[in-house]
Amino acid sequence: MEFGRIPIHELEQTNLKLPPEPESNNDILAGGNGNTRIYVGCAKFSRKEWVGTLYPPGAREKNFLKYYAQQFNSIEFNGFFYQLYPPEQVKKWIADVPPGFRFCPKFTGSVTHQQRLRVQREEIDAFLETILAFGPHLGPVFLMPHPGMGPGQFHTISTFLEALPQDIEVFLELRHSGWFSQGYHKELLQFLIAHKRGTIITDTAGQRDIIHMHLSVPECFIRFVGNAPHPSDYSRIDEWVARIGNWMQQGLETCYFFMHQHDESLAPGLLIYFIEQMNMHNGTNIPIPTLYTQPRLF
Repeated sequence: MEFGRIPIHELEQTNLKLPPEPESNNDILAGGNGNTRIYVGCAKFSRKEWVGTLYPPGAREKNFLKYYAQQFNSIEFNGFFYQLYPPEQVKKWIADVPPGFRFCPKFTGSVTHQQRLRVQREEIDAFLETILAFGPHLGPVFLMPHPGMGPGQFHTISTFLEALPQDIEVFLELRHSGWFSQGYHKELLQFLIAHKRGTIITDTAGQRDIIHMHLSVPECFIRFVGNAPHPSDYSRIDEWVARIGNWMQQGLETCYFFMHQHDESLAPGLLIYFIEQMNMHNGTNIPIPTLYTQPRLF
C-alpha cells in the first residue's frame, strides 16, 4: 500500500500522535453496550510473501484464505474495489472460513471512483446481491468516495448512503482535506449519526488530517498504515491500544482494526503486536496467530 507513504527523513519530523478525543464521542459511546467484539485482519489474503511465515511452507494459493482465516477473524476485502464478483464466488470463499469470520467488502471502484456515486439503482442492487451472499459472514461495507469528492458533494454522498438498506452496516472513509478543515464536517457527521452509518479512521503518516477520531456509532473501523521497517509503528500502535481501551470502558460495541504496510510482508507481525498489547492492557482474549518463521522487524 503506497497511500500516505513519506520518506524516512520526513517521517521523523512528522507528529504521529493521535489527536485529542472529540467531546461528541462521549454521547455516541454512552449508547453502546460495552461488550466489545474485536475483529482484526489485513486487506488481502492472496499474499505469496506470507508463505513460510503466516502460511505454512509450500502453501498453495488456492488454500490461502483457509490459512488466513485460521490466523485472523476478519479481512478488509479490498478485492471488491477492482471488480464485482458473482455470488457463486462468495459462496466458495465462505466455505473456507470458520463461524464468526467477517468479510468487510469495499465498494467497487466503478461506483465510487469512475461514476463518483452517481449510479443507476441496478448497479447498487448488483453489488448488494453479491455481498448479501456472505450471509452471517458479512461485516461492515467499506465506502470510500473518490478522493476528489469534497464537501461540495455532500448531497451526492448522503443521497447514495440513504439509498442503501439500513440493515447493512456501512462505514465511510473520506480523503478530501476539505472535510476536515474545521474538524470533521459537522453536517455530514450529524447525517451519519442520524442514519447510523460509521466513520472510518485512517492513520497514515502522509495525511494526518484524515485521522479525525470522530465516531458516529458505538463502533470503530480503523485502517492503520505502518511505515515498517520503522520503530514508530510500535509507539503508534501503543497509542491505539490505549485509545481503544478508553472507548471500551465507555461502551464501545465493536472494533475493526486492519493493518496495512508499504511492505505487506511485515503486516502480520505488526498486527500480532497489536493483538498482544490489546490482550495485555485491555483484557481482551484475541487469539494470537502462530507464525511458521518470524518476519524481520526493523
